[in-house]
Amino acid sequence: MVDRKGLPLAVVLTGANRHDSMALTKVVDAVRPVRQRRGRPRKRPEKLHADKGYDFPRCRRDLRKRAIAPRIARRGVDSSEHLGQHRWVVERTFAWINQFRRLAIRYERHADLYRAFLVLAAAIICFRAVSRFC
Repeated sequence: MVDRKGLPLAVVLTGANRHDSMALTKVVDAVRPVRQRRGRPRKRPEKLHADKGYDFPRCRRDLRKRAIAPRIARRGVDSSEHLGQHRWVVERTFAWINQFRRLAIRYERHADLYRAFLVLAAAIICFRAVSRFC
């Protein structure tokens, strides 16, 4: 899961034979609380954009249960062109992660090692973004 600037918010590792929609609730629950100036910290984003692969009643129901407005393209109804305005941010983040040679092709046999390198890559991407603004 990434924010609107493409910075990684949460990383969840699943098997290649599992559909992405099965891990949606894990990813949403893995997002850390967002600090605001006043009031109770918001734990999750207000809305979530997703492609047609997440167009299942289960996904929409789980997001609404967590007070997140689902913005999911519908299969057979919505055009894929409109989703491109938000999808390129995610694809750009994938490109940033694939710049790390060890993550482009999975050489690690153990999932915990691969996840550690994935989290490290996400931290480096966030650090580079913060250092650009300072």
